[in-house]
Amino acid sequence: MRISVDVAVVGGGAAGMAAAKAAAEAGAKTLLLEREERLGGVLDQCIHPGFGLHRYREELTGPEFSYRLLSELARTSAEVLSGTTVLSVQPGPELLCANQKGLLRVQAKALVWAGGARERPFGPLLIPGTRPAGIFTAGLAQKLVNIHGLLPGRRALILGSGDIGLIMARRLHLEGVEVVGVAEIRPFPGGLLRNVAQCLEDFGIPLFLRHTVAQVHGRKRLSGVTLVEVDERGQLLPGTEKFFSVDTLVLSVGLIPELRPVEHFLVWDHSRRWPWVNSFWQTAAPWLFLAGNSLTVFDLVDTVARVGEEAGRNAARYALGDLPPVSTLPLRGGENVAVLVPQACIPGEPVSLFLRVPKPMDQAVIRVGGVYEKNHKYLRPAEMVEIKLPAEATTALAGKNEALVEVCPQ
Repeated sequence: MRISVDVAVVGGGAAGMAAAKAAAEAGAKTLLLEREERLGGVLDQCIHPGFGLHRYREELTGPEFSYRLLSELARTSAEVLSGTTVLSVQPGPELLCANQKGLLRVQAKALVWAGGARERPFGPLLIPGTRPAGIFTAGLAQKLVNIHGLLPGRRALILGSGDIGLIMARRLHLEGVEVVGVAEIRPFPGGLLRNVAQCLEDFGIPLFLRHTVAQVHGRKRLSGVTLVEVDERGQLLPGTEKFFSVDTLVLSVGLIPELRPVEHFLVWDHSRRWPWVNSFWQTAAPWLFLAGNSLTVFDLVDTVARVGEEAGRNAARYALGDLPPVSTLPLRGGENVAVLVPQACIPGEPVSLFLRVPKPMDQAVIRVGGVYEKNHKYLRPAEMVEIKLPAEATTALAGKNEALVEVCPQ
């Protein structure tokens, strides 16, 4: 079977639904492809509140946020194919897909890739010991509890203090699981401070900073883990071992953007930490746009949906011939910039930059190419900082080879 559309969107999470909605509203014939049987991505298993405060001006749960986006999408002409997996992407773009009806080729003029991110598994952590049952990623544990009503165990330790790990510490505690603590290898929490307070401190769950798992114990089933302290370089400190008898280890050790089907079309930034996109969320392959956590992991789903809308709208403009090639100015992340997207702006056009810092800073100055300088307080690695550059600022950058974005502590 063959289908021809203006814009194809891959991924039915927040970014993909928002992108498909915006592309269809811009007049493009739009097709949204999702490998699961229903749209929503991970939102349906995120039953805790905290979503929608920016987009809808009210606090929603993940399923409620998903329902709002799905309702917006349903009011457009966008077509949805669920239960459809993208097998490969060729220039053009042309997508080879598979579902229960067989193989499907989708010919499009533009592609918005919103495939989300996958969890880092246990293997790459290189933790000594056996490989018993009882070790789960935080997202899998969340799905077992919130979707299937199953407990992963009775006594658990969380490795990593990302937001999902913090939320699962509280969730497991509320379901009767004894959570002995959350271990974080860095000297500061990896998640939002509100989640540290609401998920750990409110329930008396310990947070072990500068600790990691040095060994797992057990054969068929996990019987315990050994925690050990680390120094400022992340090296294990002998003599600081602590043994915890647990039957469950939950991993919250980071997300990896899912880019494998399109990665050969991407150009990476100078540090090879993130793919290059301009302020249209357009990659080096002009027909390919990235959105949401497949580009970089955002802290708020509201931002994910917003970026998805912008990417979908610009993809529609490209497909309809309204987005001509433009000269872009490179933006380079400098001192204390761990993440920076986009990495190019268009002189004369306003742009929103999103950045993360590598360590907590109580006070700092963010500078952009000599045209922006502003004091910021309480910068945290878990929180994206948005820098809005007006058209006058990007106009002032015209003629430069690049603009340096740096965060200078005070």
